[in-house]
Amino acid sequence: MKDKAMWRKYHADQARKSVLLLPAVILLLLFFIVPVILTVYYSFTNMALTGAAAKNFQFVGLSNYKRLFTDRTARTAIINTLIFLVGSLIGQQLIGFLIAYFMKDAPSGLRRVIGPCILAGWVMPEVVVSLCMLAYFDMSGTANTILGFFHIPAVSWIYGNPMLTIILANIWHGTAFSMMNFQSALDAVPGDIEEAARVDGASRIQTLFRVIMPCIKDTIGTNTMLNTLSTLGVFGLIWAMTGGGPGNKTTTLPIYMYNAGMKNFQLGQGTAVGMLILLVGAVCSIIYSKLLRTKD
Repeated sequence: MKDKAMWRKYHADQARKSVLLLPAVILLLLFFIVPVILTVYYSFTNMALTGAAAKNFQFVGLSNYKRLFTDRTARTAIINTLIFLVGSLIGQQLIGFLIAYFMKDAPSGLRRVIGPCILAGWVMPEVVVSLCMLAYFDMSGTANTILGFFHIPAVSWIYGNPMLTIILANIWHGTAFSMMNFQSALDAVPGDIEEAARVDGASRIQTLFRVIMPCIKDTIGTNTMLNTLSTLGVFGLIWAMTGGGPGNKTTTLPIYMYNAGMKNFQLGQGTAVGMLILLVGAVCSIIYSKLLRTKD
């Protein structure tokens, strides 16, 4: 009898806990699970904002996805996205790590000055960053002024090198995030390990690659994954700077998705592009997890 009473009390407690979780489950279903399911379904339809397909859209199978690999603009958007992703990742990771590494042993006063200056670029909205970068890379802007100081001819950044320009702008905007992640990881590396490596005759570079880097391997993987997902979704920065042009030279998948769904009113095609972006992010996350998995 006592055991039965205990079991009844246990099940009653579990029921009460389930009731308390019910609002969160309902919200999760309404605002996450259901929209994801609908997005997947709409990507296989010819749904549109105007015309007959706005009311009576039809299931078209893989037509939207086939178009992504047969349309020249879509193929250009995929290639541009990969170039933008790789360039931004290399720049943000490398510069963010170098800043964090050299600030590790810097005086506290210097860290208090440099840290907020770098963070200022990260907290700015993308539109504000784009306006700053447009002024910086203008023909009479700061970038060409610096080149002129070294007697280097002015460069047409926006029209001559648009992809490089938006990559540099995104690196400037996102480097602070990598810096903060690496800074916290480097501060957690025990100083005794570095000191022992120095005593054993290791140089600064050897200590960096053979001692410090293995210690922060997990942070490198996590930061790379987060930067990949955020870079794949960059829209406002590119749209405000170049609008995807000149021509299609800076048209990435988010720009192509906006043009297909909002400007051409083809919501089915737009959602298919969104699913492709999601798939690329998922594949990259799986690859990072496999490469950085710690062997027992």
